[in-house]
Amino acid sequence: MVMRKIILLLCCLLGISGMAQAEGGAYLFSYFIGDSRDGLHLAYSEDGLTWTPLKNGESFLKPTVGKDKLMRDPSICQGPDGTWHMVWTSSWTDRIIGYASSKDLVNWSEQKAIPVMMHEPTAHNCWAPELFYDEPSQTFYIIWATTIPGRHKEVPVIESEKGLNHRIYYVTTKDFKTFSETGMFFNPDFSVIDAAIVRDPKVKDLIMVVKNENSLPAEKNLRITRTKSITDGFPTEVSAPITGNYWCEGPAPLFVDGTLYVYFDKYREHKYGAVRSADGKSWEDISDKVSFPKGTRHGTAFPVDKETLERLKKL
Repeated sequence: MVMRKIILLLCCLLGISGMAQAEGGAYLFSYFIGDSRDGLHLAYSEDGLTWTPLKNGESFLKPTVGKDKLMRDPSICQGPDGTWHMVWTSSWTDRIIGYASSKDLVNWSEQKAIPVMMHEPTAHNCWAPELFYDEPSQTFYIIWATTIPGRHKEVPVIESEKGLNHRIYYVTTKDFKTFSETGMFFNPDFSVIDAAIVRDPKVKDLIMVVKNENSLPAEKNLRITRTKSITDGFPTEVSAPITGNYWCEGPAPLFVDGTLYVYFDKYREHKYGAVRSADGKSWEDISDKVSFPKGTRHGTAFPVDKETLERLKKL
């Protein structure tokens, strides 16, 4: 255990996100199924293509917080001390997000609500929170999408999405006990949801994948933007779509052997897809090459060490 903590500290100092990323070769995917009341599910992969459910597909944690007690869009991130932290969407129309932590991804702390938008009485939602640990500042960032009526320039929408105009907000924390004030994180000229950040191990900058949520005309695709430092923010001028002629959401970026994979929920087709790129510019659609557990919905992908994976496979 002492050696594990020493390695984690060295990884942090070297700018590597956790011991798992240093060792590589094993990956987990956190996701939900159905209406998400079943809670947290985990799958594993050793090649980034074939994902197999853990614990025979059973839930690892059932939700207890929020108006609707949902556990949608579970995002998991490991801190430098080895603790795993998770946030999730607790309701379709809540002003809080759910939070829990774990030392082993099996036994979880008491769940609590983080009141990220309680100061905004008209806030419509807090959707798809994502965790990112920034090594230079030793700070966790929690980012999510919220609609606040009348707050931003309106965009044309179809009738079923009337009143929804999302932007990405954030809070920071070092201990998940005290949090910064909520701030604007990403404010482009389109409705945006499902932001997820990953550090490029080659270039050493940050890549953020976002969903253009505009519906008239329909976008519903994924784009990327990059920055050298999270404190500088991400440029709102994003890339062209990196996904194809289909609707998708819930991007989960993951570097596998130096190649960036972005997994996503093809929610209209009720299946998962993926694209990958070696240079962050040219993208290959590999949706026909990936395999996920049946019913997988919006989650996150992250590296783990082999020891952690083998322990979880025994459950």
